[in-house]
Amino acid sequence: MSLTIALAGNPNSGKTTMFNKLTGANQRVGNWPGVTIDRKVGRIRGTDYELVDLPGIYSLSPYSPEEIVSRNFLIEDRPDAVINIVDATNLERNLFLTLQIIDTGIPTVIALNMMDQVRKLGDRIDVEKLSKELGCRVVPVSALNAEGIKELVTAVGEVAEAKLSPEPLYFDGDIETAVTQAEEALRGEVPDETLRFHAVKLIEKDN
Repeated sequence: MSLTIALAGNPNSGKTTMFNKLTGANQRVGNWPGVTIDRKVGRIRGTDYELVDLPGIYSLSPYSPEEIVSRNFLIEDRPDAVINIVDATNLERNLFLTLQIIDTGIPTVIALNMMDQVRKLGDRIDVEKLSKELGCRVVPVSALNAEGIKELVTAVGEVAEAKLSPEPLYFDGDIETAVTQAEEALRGEVPDETLRFHAVKLIEKDN
């Protein structure tokens, strides 16, 4: 089955290494329309999945050309799934982007990268609990050592083919009430699948 998968993550999260491991030599490079930012596309080895490498970003807010490119691809092009590569040694910073990706409603798999470093530091991450809290699949990997790659490809294929959108992550009290009100105001003005994403962006005063 032919699928389009986006690869998204923070700078220095191991995204380039992961892209190379997944695609091997099956890559082509050009520019995104209208900007001189590299657009890397490749075929995931052993599959019919096209992998689109999004620019390394910290959020989907429109403060840089890279963020605009990534946001527009996710919201307008709607890939079949997203592999969100996360630096497991710096979860707090990386998960900010993760929460925004989940709000897009696109089937998402978290590639919990650098797990070899986590073990080296003597730390442990409860992958099952993290998956439950985020409402999407989490696969521990090490892009550098090609660890967990096969499991990651299997997971993203499964969620993409089944169209398994992540469950929304709800805010506390007054914030969630504001999101609900924003959703009602936007209903019919934006696509249903991106309603929550647009509602949160409206509250953030994102033009």
